[in-house]
Amino acid sequence: MKAAARHAGIVIAGIVTGCALSLAATEGRAAPLPPGLPELPSLGETMQRDNHTGLALSGFDPVAYFLSDAAMPGLPAYELMHDGAVWRFASAANRDAFREAPEVYTPRFGGFDASGVADGRAVDADPHRFAVIGAKLYFFRSDENRRRFLGEAALRAKAWERWPAVATMIAR
Repeated sequence: MKAAARHAGIVIAGIVTGCALSLAATEGRAAPLPPGLPELPSLGETMQRDNHTGLALSGFDPVAYFLSDAAMPGLPAYELMHDGAVWRFASAANRDAFREAPEVYTPRFGGFDASGVADGRAVDADPHRFAVIGAKLYFFRSDENRRRFLGEAALRAKAWERWPAVATMIAR
């Protein structure tokens, strides 16, 4: 009997919740997300992230690239939602540093291959292939792309010139 009553309570709660969501949607408002879920990515978002997990940089810590010059995996205990992506950090200090100045630690060109951007394309990058140039973080798909980007100043200028057009082509 208790199980049936408990089941009936769950169904009734589900019906009430469903009605509230339906009423919000019919009144011209977006239905609210259930509590605890991150906000949905917005249109025009350009940060490279995993479409299944929402993780930016495949879960690697963006601050660690600056501090240790290495690709260091972030931990679920130190997550932060920023610009439609979930960022992970190796420590609370790294998470707090990013929270205070995301524009410093966010990779350029949305984390896409910088050489690909110079070629006019958004190419997914490997978080193990990176360079910090002039306090800016860049990622690359291959070691050859990295060498090319580091060796040709004209290529870097071309990437910066082409990024606005490339960013508009990204479908996430």
